[in-house]
Amino acid sequence: QVQVVESGGGLVQAGGSLTLSCAASGLTDGTYATGWFRQAPGKERKFVAAISWTGSTTSYADDVKGRFTISKDSARTTTNLRMNSLKPEDTAVYHCATARTVTYVRNSKTVDYWGQGTQVTVSS
Repeated sequence: QVQVVESGGGLVQAGGSLTLSCAASGLTDGTYATGWFRQAPGKERKFVAAISWTGSTTSYADDVKGRFTISKDSARTTTNLRMNSLKPEDTAVYHCATARTVTYVRNSKTVDYWGQGTQVTVSS
């Protein structure tokens, strides 16, 4: 059974930082790309960042470039999203996703598996 589990959400003041983590298990395809999406109340789910299995390729949405960094641990079992200089507009439920490649995981329609999400709230 495939499980994608996020952790690390919470409440932070504007300008602060948070790190989200994503752990995936049960995937029969040993290599996969991991991505992060976010969904604010009443809005569609939007791509945030993605990383390839090896970590050699990363991709970011324009509105988080320079503030967010996606990375993998040395065992490639956990994907982290470091979020700096947080703004109130970053408030959303953040979902982790997996797919075969970065190209596929950037597009919500081609994601294979989703996590349940973790809430990030940035106060002004």
